[in-house]
Amino acid sequence: MPILLGSIADDYTGASDLANTLTKNGLATVQTIGIPDPSLALPDVDAVVVSLKIRSVAADEAVDAATKAEEWLRGRGAGHVLYKICSTFDCTDQGNIGPVTEALCQAAGGATVLVTPAFPETGRTVYLGHLFVAGQPLNESPLKDHPLNPMHDANLVRVMARQSRGAVGLIDLATVTAGPSAVKARLDALRAAGVSAAIADAIFERDLETLGEVALQTPVSTGASGLGLGLARALARSGRASSAGAGTTDAMRPVGGLAAIVAGSCSAATLRQLDIAEQSMPVLRLDPEKLLAGSDEIAAAISWAGERISTGPVVVAASASPEVVSRLQARHGREASGHAIESATATIASELVARGVRRLVVAGGETSGAAVDRLAIPAFLIGPEIAPGVPVLRTIGNPQGDMLLALKSGNFGGDDFFTAALAMMR
Repeated sequence: MPILLGSIADDYTGASDLANTLTKNGLATVQTIGIPDPSLALPDVDAVVVSLKIRSVAADEAVDAATKAEEWLRGRGAGHVLYKICSTFDCTDQGNIGPVTEALCQAAGGATVLVTPAFPETGRTVYLGHLFVAGQPLNESPLKDHPLNPMHDANLVRVMARQSRGAVGLIDLATVTAGPSAVKARLDALRAAGVSAAIADAIFERDLETLGEVALQTPVSTGASGLGLGLARALARSGRASSAGAGTTDAMRPVGGLAAIVAGSCSAATLRQLDIAEQSMPVLRLDPEKLLAGSDEIAAAISWAGERISTGPVVVAASASPEVVSRLQARHGREASGHAIESATATIASELVARGVRRLVVAGGETSGAAVDRLAIPAFLIGPEIAPGVPVLRTIGNPQGDMLLALKSGNFGGDDFFTAALAMMR
């Protein structure tokens, strides 16, 4: 059957976060890894989230990948396409949020695109165009020091304008609070004025519901999973969505095999989670300098895990403190350092699966993307939520057979996330 909602996610953990939100709010959802091969049989669902790795690539590469995904989604019946971005608006002044949004806008006929990264459930709110993280302006929060895309400006109108050719406007909180008709009128006025994108304020979930109702009347929107919540609830209210319950039940059918955790995120949340995990399972902390020096550290990690994994879950972590990451980047460059760690963790994840791991937790957006690409998993059915933004994922069409995974953005989950995730996958 035709899908109701399509989405293009700029990384894999963000895609899982969105797919989880859509499922919780009434849409049966599948997450694909890239544009699926025509031979892959997908179940009938309300929404498809196409996962891409375009957050930190060159802008022209991101635009090319996103427009191809948009064309594929339209071909499956999607009347609305959401470009899913990070709730901290991770990007540089060269993109990729602005260029991709403009490209999707043009492909859809030039309608002004509603844009918001707000997601109050995770502490992300937008007021007068400024992004706040747990009440702190983005540029004053711990997330300002992201290792790949540090964010030093909370004014999203200004941030997006620097990476866009067209003008960027604002839909302020007073307009949002006035309801869908007021937001629609403001969006129409901005389009008449030649504005290509509009940052929308949102403080509460009811604001997201208002924005979702309006966005659904347009062909394209850009936002975090909070906007997905608004879109899903608008579709559920319309009576067009099927029940998501059967899909989540099917996703949790048991799988055999071993369990492991691979972490590459250097966020404070992941570092705390590793400390807690160490109290109940073996944890190997890799030396990032040795990872960049050659393959010996990878081989040693695989050997270490192989000796222990038959007796219970193991954790292999390339995570490091911000100070260590800064020194590494100063010596080897940001791109080279990131690529080396992604490649190493992907190799380790692949080798663990080859040794019988069928329940796998991966921490870190780039780490998750590299691991899933190495494993060549084409798609996931969305299961129940482990923690806000992180569902259990069941593989579809996986060459290694049925697996359960959790792909966790670095900052997501409570301190006991790793043990909680493995407990749900039993």
